[in-house]
Amino acid sequence: MQGAHEALAAWESYYVIIGSSGAALTGLQFVVMALAADSTLPSTSREIGAFGTPTIVHFCAALLISAILSAPWHSLTMVSLALGTCGLLGVIYGVIVIRRAKSQSGYKPVWQDWLWHTELPTSAYAILLVSSLLLPGFPERSLFLIAAVALLLLFIGIHNAWDTVTFIASGEFRATHTAPSESGPLEEPGRSEDPKQQPE
Repeated sequence: MQGAHEALAAWESYYVIIGSSGAALTGLQFVVMALAADSTLPSTSREIGAFGTPTIVHFCAALLISAILSAPWHSLTMVSLALGTCGLLGVIYGVIVIRRAKSQSGYKPVWQDWLWHTELPTSAYAILLVSSLLLPGFPERSLFLIAAVALLLLFIGIHNAWDTVTFIASGEFRATHTAPSESGPLEEPGRSEDPKQQPE
C-alpha cells in the first residue's frame, strides 16, 4: 500500500491554491449577504438557509478538504476516514438544503437553481464519500476525483454567489413580488392592472 506522504506530496501545490481560494472566496459571500441586507428584498431565514448559507458551506468544505490533504498523515486509511466523514456530512446537508428550498415560499426556484444549489453540491459530496472509501486501495484515481470535487465546490460557490448578486442587482425579485398596491411607480400613468377599469 502506498504511503500517505508519498501519495499526497504531488498534490501540495494544488491544495495550496484550492485552500487559499476557498478561504478568500468565503469573504465574497459576506459581501453578498451585506448587499442582500442593504436591499429591500423580503428575504427570510428560510431563503438564506436554502440559497445563502450553503455557499459558505461549499467554500469551507473546499478549504477543509485542502487542509485534510495537506496534513502530515502516516496512513491513507485515516485520510479516508476524515474525507469520508466530510462527504457523508455534505450529503446529509445537501438533503437538508433540498428540504429548505422546497419549504420556503418567498422565491420559486427554477431548474437552474435546483441544479446549482442542490443537485451539483449533493452529487459532489457523494463523489467525495465514494472516493474516500476507495482511497486506500486506489489512491491515484481517488485523489483525482477528490481534487475534482474540491474544485467543483469552488465553482459552485462562485456561481451561486454571482447568481445572488445579479439577482439583487437586476431587481428581478422586486419586479415579480411587488404587490399591486405597491406597484404604482412601475405602472404607466392612468393605467390599471384590471382590464375592467380601463378607460373607455
